[in-house]
Amino acid sequence: MRRRLIQSTLAVVLVVIAVFGVSLVIVETRTITETAKERVKSEAVRLASIVDSRLLVEDKVTAEIIGDQMPEDRYAVVRIPGKPPIEVGSKPDGDVISATAPGEEGETVTVQEPRSSVTREVARTLLIIGFVALLAVIAAVLLAIRQANRLASPLTDLAETAERLGSGDPRPRHRRYGVPELDRVADVLDASAERIARMLTAERRLAADASHQLRTPLTALSMRLEEITVTDDPDTVKEEATIALAQVERLTDVVERLLTNSRDPRTGSAVTFDLDEVIKQQLAEWRPAYRSAGRAIVTSGKRNLRAVGTPGAVAQVLAALIENSLMHGGGTVALRTRVTGNQVVVEVTDEGPGVPAELGSRIFERAISGRNSTGIGLAVARDLAEADGGRLEMLQAKPPVFGLFLSRTPPRKDPDEESRRTVR
Repeated sequence: MRRRLIQSTLAVVLVVIAVFGVSLVIVETRTITETAKERVKSEAVRLASIVDSRLLVEDKVTAEIIGDQMPEDRYAVVRIPGKPPIEVGSKPDGDVISATAPGEEGETVTVQEPRSSVTREVARTLLIIGFVALLAVIAAVLLAIRQANRLASPLTDLAETAERLGSGDPRPRHRRYGVPELDRVADVLDASAERIARMLTAERRLAADASHQLRTPLTALSMRLEEITVTDDPDTVKEEATIALAQVERLTDVVERLLTNSRDPRTGSAVTFDLDEVIKQQLAEWRPAYRSAGRAIVTSGKRNLRAVGTPGAVAQVLAALIENSLMHGGGTVALRTRVTGNQVVVEVTDEGPGVPAELGSRIFERAISGRNSTGIGLAVARDLAEADGGRLEMLQAKPPVFGLFLSRTPPRKDPDEESRRTVR
């Protein structure tokens, strides 16, 4: 591309130089020739005037007198009636430029100049024109190289950017080149890179979230199945199988929730649900793990609370908090429910050392963890809580207290009691 741009620019310049240079040479040659003729004619008229003035006063007209009045490179012949011709200067050889001027006393003056002087002057003019043309060609080549680099380098750079995108490197380069069309292509490539980066981030985030969120339900399900394999009591098998089926349903809900959040993390499907049922289900699911660790998990606080949210999402938030207490906390884990204003609060606390001071509010950021863990659980839990209009906060660092805030709905009224009130 660079070679083509240079060749095309140089061709245009050469055509322009050829057209205007030839025209200029023709015009200058004619001008120089006409100027030489006018100069010789003027010289003849001037010498004729000098001869007239001397003849009027009856002075002699000699070659010395005429020679003092004309340049050395010219030849002149003065013809006076009745006298021999007077020659001044050396008669030129070859082609000459000649002019004759008559005098008032009947004399004539002929002046000649060798045409070689005109040729030399034309040659000097051609040399100057050629030098200017050469400078124009050099300038055109330099300008063509500059323009070729200005256009070809950005295209090469854009091609490298597109190749990087194709190879899986979605980092935008944010380079602009001062050419509107190329800058537009760069804008599109950078926007595509940002979209690809967001898509890859979302895919990686989904994979990490799925790995983290599915681990606990699968572990609990595995424990239930193990209990089924080691018992011969049909009632126990039936009870454990029922619980396992419920866990499978919750696992399905976790998967659907993860897929929903991967498409739009702010999308919720909030409904009114019984908070006691969700807490009861979490206690039943986590008690085996806590018994294995030699610890206890209990619940307290206000009962018969109804909240607004997605039951599966609330269960995942509580599961993340309970698992966090199991991994990083100590002693008994307590789930306390209370009401504040028009909100229901579920507090999860334990007797462990609490959250390190250097973490602080960063505890909900991804990849932030006080110990060797993924640092994903609390971040996902906060996203799930906010998707349904709730919020998850750390109320206290030592001992650790996390609070899940949900919108509250009034308790359902007993239809029989309401009818009794109506009858009264």
